[in-house]
Amino acid sequence: MLIFFVLLCMGGAYHVALHRSKRMALQLKRGSMHSQPHHHALLVAIWCGAPALITLLLWHFFTPQIITALVLQHIPENITPLSADATHALLQRVTALASGYGVIGDAAPYEQEAAQQFLQLQQLATLANISLAAVLMLTGTAWALRRITPQAQARLQVETLMRWLLLSCSAVAILTTLGILVSMLGETLRFFSFVPPLDFFLGTEWNPVFSSTTGGTGQYGLLPLLSGTLMVSVIALCVAVPIGLMTAIYLVEYAPSWCRTFAKPVIEVLAGIPTIVYGVFALMVVGPFLTGLGAYFGLSIRATSALTAGLVMGVMIVPFMSSLSDDVLSQVPQALRDGSLGLGATQSETILKVVLPAALPGIIGAFLLAASRAIGETMIVVLAAGNSPHLHGNPFEAVATVTVSIVNQLTGDTDFAGPQSLVAFALGFTLFITTLALNVVALYIVRKFSEQYE
Repeated sequence: MLIFFVLLCMGGAYHVALHRSKRMALQLKRGSMHSQPHHHALLVAIWCGAPALITLLLWHFFTPQIITALVLQHIPENITPLSADATHALLQRVTALASGYGVIGDAAPYEQEAAQQFLQLQQLATLANISLAAVLMLTGTAWALRRITPQAQARLQVETLMRWLLLSCSAVAILTTLGILVSMLGETLRFFSFVPPLDFFLGTEWNPVFSSTTGGTGQYGLLPLLSGTLMVSVIALCVAVPIGLMTAIYLVEYAPSWCRTFAKPVIEVLAGIPTIVYGVFALMVVGPFLTGLGAYFGLSIRATSALTAGLVMGVMIVPFMSSLSDDVLSQVPQALRDGSLGLGATQSETILKVVLPAALPGIIGAFLLAASRAIGETMIVVLAAGNSPHLHGNPFEAVATVTVSIVNQLTGDTDFAGPQSLVAFALGFTLFITTLALNVVALYIVRKFSEQYE
């Protein structure tokens, strides 16, 4: 609510500053103001909201720690817990009492007193937060309004602030990726202190259990999981890429406007269906159907198999391939089509020899996104692929994938002191490196083919 209130105040400050700057521009000669009125209005809005938003953010992070420290100071010394777990349990009881939810058993008098103090401090902090935000908004708005002059370089200041904002957003994306990489790398190295890297990357057996008889740590071979992941992904891409690309070609090149207006949103609805729904559909409908179809032709197809998961996953990622390819094909200049048709080529020849080569970099990008979506999918393979970590090449049998294994290793009570749980980070790091390699290869191919149309 505070953030919403700050945004409303920013909008009000913007309109006040816009009205004042427009009135000043009308009173002066045309072109005598350095910046446009909307630049002055944007600058005033920024000075109105930015200090308050930064204060709210800092207040949100530091206030709970300060309140906790003040509450603990008023706990009697003979009762103050020494361990971190006991302190956490005491704070949970105090917070529950302050919130009105109650606690198990009778609350001690010092707990009730601490809860009352916690509630008072929380209310005081909220009031101080609102007051400080209001003062900062009023001060910033008044100061910025006084700086609206014909010589004020509001445009340069706004552009500088926007440049730093965009740089910060880019830095957040990059730092988030690096943070994920570093966190997974650290835990992966801990895992390799239990299991040699060669046994992990080249092992053909997956049995991540502690051996109570021999004192070992189980088998952690990656190849069965990697083969299952690649098998399901290849089947999914064999379904999604042709269907998605053909759909995009029809909608862009052949379909009338009314058909395109109706068909594209309907196709993209598939992308909004939760993956668990696809998984249940694969388990209850597609799997039994494939089993019956295989029995009719004399084939043994399990209901939970790589083929079941791959087919349903391919249907799920069709909208990704179709929508992105549609956008890329629409961006091909009409002059290329007109030139090809003017030279006597048919429409199908124009699409095959002119439009598709010109859109090839974007199509490769769509293929990469579909491949990443297939490799990282979890719920469909959890329900439809089975969980058979054996190295084989039969798509009619159950397989285990990397994502399913990560879920299995992190489900239930986990102890990150052993390889059973740490292997999940090694598997995640492997997926990260695989996706990175796909991006590098795709970037090379895109640059190689895009040079022909520069």
